[in-house]
Amino acid sequence: MGDKPVVKSRIVRRGLAGITLLTVLLAITVLVSVGIGAEHTPFAVVAKIIGSHIFGNHLSSNGAGGSDLAVQDTIIWQMRLPRVLLAAIVGILLAVAGAALQGLLLNPLADPYTVGVSSGAAFGAAIAFLLGLSGWLAGFGVPIVAFIFALAAMLVVYSLSRFGGRVSIHSFLLAGVVVGSFLWAALTFVLTLAGQDLSVIIHWLLGSFADKPWSYIVMILPFAVIGLAVLVAIARDLNVYTLGEETARHLGVDIEKLKLIIILTTSLITAAAVSVSGIIGFAGLIVPHIARRMFGSDHRVLLPTSALSGAILMVIADTAARALGEVPVGVITAMLGAPFFLYLLRRR
Repeated sequence: MGDKPVVKSRIVRRGLAGITLLTVLLAITVLVSVGIGAEHTPFAVVAKIIGSHIFGNHLSSNGAGGSDLAVQDTIIWQMRLPRVLLAAIVGILLAVAGAALQGLLLNPLADPYTVGVSSGAAFGAAIAFLLGLSGWLAGFGVPIVAFIFALAAMLVVYSLSRFGGRVSIHSFLLAGVVVGSFLWAALTFVLTLAGQDLSVIIHWLLGSFADKPWSYIVMILPFAVIGLAVLVAIARDLNVYTLGEETARHLGVDIEKLKLIIILTTSLITAAAVSVSGIIGFAGLIVPHIARRMFGSDHRVLLPTSALSGAILMVIADTAARALGEVPVGVITAMLGAPFFLYLLRRR
């Protein structure tokens, strides 16, 4: 029993060290990424422009370089920074959802799209494009419709897996696969009707953060804050759950309540991420494994470190996508994730 405080202290130290390190790396990655583009902006100038907006300092526009600084300010603050921050938030959402679902399903190959959310969002977005709803609700027609369809898919999967007041994890996985397959088939039918909208729909499906203003961040940020807070709050119960349902039940964990909270929360944050970025695969699969190898499997540490690692990975992937001429981000993450997926299969 005397070893428990020592182990707990070690976990806390590891968690704090990991979170601090990853936070610093994320800040550096964001600043470097914001400076990369068709016109490279030095690191110091990027920091000066962002600092002027955060702390309310006015940039000096006197002198010959004043107009150039004003142009750089517009590019950095209005175009690049919102895109990079949105990529970071989406990376947080997908990674933390993947970590939580892998713990709940006791399956190292689970990811946020297991519950059928991605197929629902894709089908909803295709319907929105087909009906010409892109300009609906101040330009948020597509993400809102995608979000609604994603939640509807999740509710169907949850209903199909619930028997006698209990959720069967095996039924949940099977229902997710079946509903997802049906919705992808429905999406294929919609694509045959798309006509001139086909390229737009396919581009959305492959994932992108291009041309996303600050309003997208305002829309998705509450889901990130609330979702991460909820999952971290139940991290201890999730640790106990990984020992087995019966063991967790005997230790006082409300198993069905825990399942419901994780399923609803991960579905909500995944739906929010997919609705603004499209479908970006593998991020929610590979990031939790990387964080687990580096910082351990305690979910009190794994969830926040996965979130920060996901943000870093997504910012790097989006930067690479921009540097390669606006390649869809989903292509970059797939190129990184597919070899890692094969590595997991070989190891396990």
